[in-house]
Amino acid sequence: MRVSLTVNGEERAAEARDGESLLTLLREELELPGSKNACEQGECGSCSVMLDGALVCSCLVLAGACADKKVETVEGLSSGGKMHPLQTAFLKAGAVQCGFCTPGLIVSANALLHANPEPSDAEIREALSGNICRCTGYGKILEAVHAVANGARA
Repeated sequence: MRVSLTVNGEERAAEARDGESLLTLLREELELPGSKNACEQGECGSCSVMLDGALVCSCLVLAGACADKKVETVEGLSSGGKMHPLQTAFLKAGAVQCGFCTPGLIVSANALLHANPEPSDAEIREALSGNICRCTGYGKILEAVHAVANGARA
């Protein structure tokens, strides 16, 4: 089935196979590898994207159901070759180790900051609870999200 959708502000079209996930469509058909394929069960958050303004695990969404929808991936956060403030903050805080979970964490953190520009530690932890990181221990991730939130208030 041919699917037309808006990805990172750009109209795109691709062939979606029966049963294919949005994650597979993004990575294989649209050549957007930022969202990672890990658990394929919606448990790890590595494939997190925004779908019509809602945070979703793209591995759980059928590509065919995304016709005429708006998708925002981690690739859409940077602009003109300049990193998004969350991407910069993750690097500065040392919140990136292996990097596999980072795109999903950044998309999730961005969704949080749009909904709540001044989150507490508990609110950040809750918002990122669907994202699993096996390397950082989350302290540096909290630091990075707070750095962007504090910058937004300044």
